[in-house]
Amino acid sequence: MLEMTAAAARRAAVAAQGFTDRRPASPATRRRVLATVDRTGLLQIDSVSVAVRAHYMPVFSRIGGYDRDLLDAAAWRDSATKPRALVEYWAHEAALIPVADWPLMRWRMRRYEGGRWAGERRVLDRNPTLGKDVLDVVTEVGPSSAGEVERHLQIDSTGERGPWWGRSDTKVICEQLFASGALSVDRRVGFVRHYDLADRVLPAEVAARDVPEPDAIRELIRRAGRALGVATAADLRDYHRLSVAQATPAIADLVDDGALVPVTVRGWDAPAYLAAGARVPRRAAGTALLCPFDPLVFFRPRTERVFGFRYRIEIYTPAHKRVHGYYVFPFLHRGELVGRVDIKADRAADALRVPAAFTEDGRHRGEVAETLAVELRSMATWLGLSDVVVGDRGDLAEDLAAAV
Repeated sequence: MLEMTAAAARRAAVAAQGFTDRRPASPATRRRVLATVDRTGLLQIDSVSVAVRAHYMPVFSRIGGYDRDLLDAAAWRDSATKPRALVEYWAHEAALIPVADWPLMRWRMRRYEGGRWAGERRVLDRNPTLGKDVLDVVTEVGPSSAGEVERHLQIDSTGERGPWWGRSDTKVICEQLFASGALSVDRRVGFVRHYDLADRVLPAEVAARDVPEPDAIRELIRRAGRALGVATAADLRDYHRLSVAQATPAIADLVDDGALVPVTVRGWDAPAYLAAGARVPRRAAGTALLCPFDPLVFFRPRTERVFGFRYRIEIYTPAHKRVHGYYVFPFLHRGELVGRVDIKADRAADALRVPAAFTEDGRHRGEVAETLAVELRSMATWLGLSDVVVGDRGDLAEDLAAAV
């Protein structure tokens, strides 16, 4: 069996995610943005916008400043000259995926026809005709938010709110129809989903294509392997949230086909697989700020195994119990996670605020501060903010403030 050092595995993981590629010197094009998404396979969507929406940041982390409208247009606009290239669905979590990958999720859509979770099933049970009513409205009027559907149905939802983030039954049904593949997201307005029939959002050939579940799982595992470089079975499963029962035969098939090569990584506590053709650079490289939902770090056990970096998001932790901050970005430098910073975009003050900054044990604060300052300035410019303001929390704060 092939054996790798932990350092080589780390270099392969960073390279697979595109961090060792040279950033474009000129403004990024739509093609470059989409090539970046193709590299990661998905962009996780999250509602937190304290710094920047989660789906925008991984592209910036890999190619630097780009026009976010390029990503918006690829996901939420469609024209003859620039057809929709990305579509929303449940991949890792809620995510943007390439349009062509929609059929790979049909097995999941079928499982969600009766509701994605218990709360949805209860809403379906007490509203047996609401799903048809929603589809009738969307069929007739086109892309609609849940609120617009309610108004067409003349539903008063003021007393109907459930415990699921205050969603009305109509919103829950819209989400269930989205999960089951009957509806898709045509566009977002103020980050609010506007649903349309999936057959009208997707190209006809994509909407009509059905991939048997075993074939789809095999392809999803293959893509996860390509995106991760080297990975354990748990890493491969997590990328698209697959079960052990689904992934185990798929991994075995891909090993037989030579798409995955079994490897032993020194210091790892589980067998691993190297994707065929994966690059293993001789030198560590890659410098970037990473949002909490970046594919390089979104599976926390892998982050700890690959980088020795224990990472927990503290959004839901009471302020007085937070260790590092509210919305903390790991900092990748020379292919290793060397620090972390709490970041907030303060539009009113025209500043990117860094309330807290920390180095990892054994890292040189001066070097981390200098390189991190450059990345923070770049991020502020990308977000249209004039200043970077560093607070006083954390062992790196003083050096970072001086470097900024």
